[in-house]
Order: sequence, then C-alpha cells, then structure tokens
Amino acid sequence: MVELVEYIARSLVDNPEQVVVNRVEDENSIIIELRVAPDDMGKVIGKQGRIAKAIRTVVKAASLKENKKVTVEIL
Repeated sequence: MVELVEYIARSLVDNPEQVVVNRVEDENSIIIELRVAPDDMGKVIGKQGRIAKAIRTVVKAASLKENKKVTVEIL
C-alpha cells in the first residue's frame, strides 16, 4: 500500500523527489503518512479534498485483505 500511495502522489506533484511515505503499524490499524513539498500540497488534496478522498478510497479498497483499519494522513 505504501508503494501505491507513493506512486499516486508522485504522479500528481511537480516535485516527485520530495514525496515521502511512511507506514506506522500497531495491533489493529495501519497509518500511512504522506509528506509532499509545501507547493504541492494543494495538488495532493485537490479542490474540496476530492483527490485526498480518492486516494483514501483506493487505499481502503486495497487494504481489505489486511484485516486492519488503514488510514492515510497527509502531513
């Protein structure tokens, strides 16, 4: 899933080398942290959060076999 989020984010931004994705896992949840350059933040979030919501939906669909709650945080 980290690779999926990283691929999507790098496709959206102007500075793909500044995309950093971390996975934080505990007993029953996984948090995927996405960091991008400040100039690219709007491109990852999108108008009214539509792109961010779409990224979260794709990750949620991809994580069904993990049996854990997966959230994407854009930092």
